[in-house]
Amino acid sequence: MKRRPTMKAKQHIVITKDDHRRLEDLFFSDFGRAFRDASYLRALRGELNIARVVEAEQVPHDVITMNSVVRLQEAGGGEAEVFTLVFPEEANIAEGKLSVLAPIGTAILGYRVGDTVCWEVPGGTAKMVIEALLFQPERDGVVA
Repeated sequence: MKRRPTMKAKQHIVITKDDHRRLEDLFFSDFGRAFRDASYLRALRGELNIARVVEAEQVPHDVITMNSVVRLQEAGGGEAEVFTLVFPEEANIAEGKLSVLAPIGTAILGYRVGDTVCWEVPGGTAKMVIEALLFQPERDGVVA
């Protein structure tokens, strides 16, 4: 008898109450409304709707939160890149500050070290592995 492959359940992201609130506010701002039709923002909106929302001190130490510094590795090899995940007003890609509203930013928020994240790019789908969480404000005691 052949066994049927089991389907992996949809992963729910983990997000702090403060980050969740700020992102909700952002979606309803003029800035957020201007970009609401982007497919990756609809995906983030859906993830926020089902996210596990926790207090800052309850965030697992390997989860990417806002202001986390993360090292991403292209799936299948390639160069690793380091980014700080920030709100749009702080974004500056030249400084490695990646907006949470950028496709890669929405892809990594709430995911864990070791996860593979995917997002659409003009040539298809990009895939990166979350290789390391170099800094997480909640874990490292730098929560405002």
